[in-house]
Amino acid sequence: MGRLFWKFLLAFLVSLLIAGAGVGTVVWLHNSGEQERTPPPGGPGGDTLIRSAAALLASGGSAAVGTWAAELVDGRTQALRIVDEEGRELLGRHVSAGQIERARADESAALPGQLVRRVVAPDGRRYLVFLPPELLPPRPHFHRPPPPWPPLAAVLLAGLAFSALGAWYLAKPIRNLRWAFEGVAAGRLDTRVAPRMGSRRDEMADLGRDFDRMAQRLQGLVGSQRRLLHDVSHELRSPLARLQAAVGLARQNPQKIEASLDRIERESQRLDELVGELLTLSRLEAGTGTLRREHFDLVELVASVVDDARFEAQAKGRDITFAAGDEIIIDGSVELLHRALENVIRNAVKYSAEGSSVDVSIQSEAQGQSVRIEVSDRGPGIAEQDLGSVFEPFYRGANANASGGFGLGLAIARRAVEAHGGAIVARNRPEPGLTVAISLPLARPGAASMPAA
Repeated sequence: MGRLFWKFLLAFLVSLLIAGAGVGTVVWLHNSGEQERTPPPGGPGGDTLIRSAAALLASGGSAAVGTWAAELVDGRTQALRIVDEEGRELLGRHVSAGQIERARADESAALPGQLVRRVVAPDGRRYLVFLPPELLPPRPHFHRPPPPWPPLAAVLLAGLAFSALGAWYLAKPIRNLRWAFEGVAAGRLDTRVAPRMGSRRDEMADLGRDFDRMAQRLQGLVGSQRRLLHDVSHELRSPLARLQAAVGLARQNPQKIEASLDRIERESQRLDELVGELLTLSRLEAGTGTLRREHFDLVELVASVVDDARFEAQAKGRDITFAAGDEIIIDGSVELLHRALENVIRNAVKYSAEGSSVDVSIQSEAQGQSVRIEVSDRGPGIAEQDLGSVFEPFYRGANANASGGFGLGLAIARRAVEAHGGAIVARNRPEPGLTVAISLPLARPGAASMPAA
């Protein structure tokens, strides 16, 4: 058990002890004032009944007592006996000689609390009024309540058990999270804590799921970085090898030094382009771009990119068509979006069949909150399972070797579009070809320019 478990347990236990001690003290003080009481014979109303019967007999005689006794039907009244000196019961009830002798003995002893009284009626006759104990209803028994310590101890033991269970329930997911953090810190990025959380549905389980998303994201980023390093090494190796070959040829055959210098120049330019694209991609992925954002007409920007690309396309026997409506104002970086659109359109021109055309269109999307740019070529398309990879760095299609390039153009385009809060997707056309769709949010009226992402 960790330290947090004992802290939780101690906190629960102390609070439980304080509450239990307080309740136990109050109960004990309350019960300590209760004294064991022995009720009088016949209960609290027995003496009153004897007094009433004696007073009525002394003032009204036997007739008044008979009428009064007939109207009362409770247990004590039925047990009342009124006996004259000859042993006759005035109310006609059965009375034994032993009961009479015991009543006379009690009356002679004059003990306090005895339910016996001698009365002289108005006619001068003497009567003995009494309540035989064996005929009285059972008397309630009052006793001191038991001490509170046994139930208090049971409550404390139960509280201790539940406190331990609660502390364990709270500390267990924290120990699991600690285990997961140690695994990630040790380089095991495939560590996941959600399976250890079981069926929990609380904040701890949410924290575990957040950790898993973080670990998954880290694993993806580290994997992408490793793949990028591998691909960069591979891309740099080929032009460097050709540079070394050109230098070797120049040394072996000085007469061909001019051709070797041309080769060295081309490979140097290729390396410069590769390094430039890598720097752009790195800056976009790191979110450290410093390009200024501004409001501008997207239609005008796309038209200028199409005009530049059409010149190159016509030289290769291809054409570009452009369809757009009125101006569409967005907020973003002109330079960054120009680079993204240029990469997408030039990529479409590169893969389109000779004699075909590339279609570029702009249209507003639903509710006028965003704009959609579509670039469709008439090339071989991409395998369906590879559509999600086309925007990854150094992705190469089936015709990559024939068309050249580094496979960074669409990756840069995706990062640029995402930096503007948009999205870019690719899908195959029904006829041979590929469509790249770019969705960008429109500028809000009166919104200030934002810094670059």
